[in-house]
Amino acid sequence: MLGERSALGDRVFEHHPGQAAVFTVDLPLISQIIDASPRKPFLTLGLRLRPATIAQLLVDGGPVPAGPYDGSGMAISDADDELLDSLVRLLNGPHAALMRQAGMADSRLTLVARAIEWVRARYDRVIHIEELASDIGTSTSSLNRHFRAVTAMSPLQYQKQIRLQKARMELIAAPHDVAAIGHAVGYDSSSQFSREYRRMFGAPPGQDALRLQSAVIVRE
Repeated sequence: MLGERSALGDRVFEHHPGQAAVFTVDLPLISQIIDASPRKPFLTLGLRLRPATIAQLLVDGGPVPAGPYDGSGMAISDADDELLDSLVRLLNGPHAALMRQAGMADSRLTLVARAIEWVRARYDRVIHIEELASDIGTSTSSLNRHFRAVTAMSPLQYQKQIRLQKARMELIAAPHDVAAIGHAVGYDSSSQFSREYRRMFGAPPGQDALRLQSAVIVRE
């Protein structure tokens, strides 16, 4: 049984009941709930993990064997009893290597998290990879390699997804202000905004916003 499907760049992740997902950086996921109804609702439990807390747990828990991790910034696996029992068990579970990197100040995931924060703060501006790499203290080649490994996209592609997702949220409230909203998220060209929006969401901005509005049902 499939509960949810998420897309990260050109990669698709499927989430089944009884599974757990770990996210160590802020990823621009596009997700869709596949199976849910009033009698059988889709329920999830989220737990925010702070890198400083993970780092302290690594110190308090002592050395535990964990191989190197160089994959994506998210992982999915079946949630066993140990994983559900406590955060400490999570550090020793199937995502141990991924979780431990999130608590290390000089890890690859920490570097990418700083890059993501930098890009998000400038999502509506023209950004230069050389400036980003310099500000977070790495080379452009290392930045591009690590960023793509964790997020499945480049920093510029990440910025584009953030722009378009923010525009989509604004358009739901104001579907006729396409040009103004495109400009507000950083597009100087309305035609480029519409073209990239349609490529990502499958319909032009105004049409997509009206469709989303019609799909919203409010129950008192």
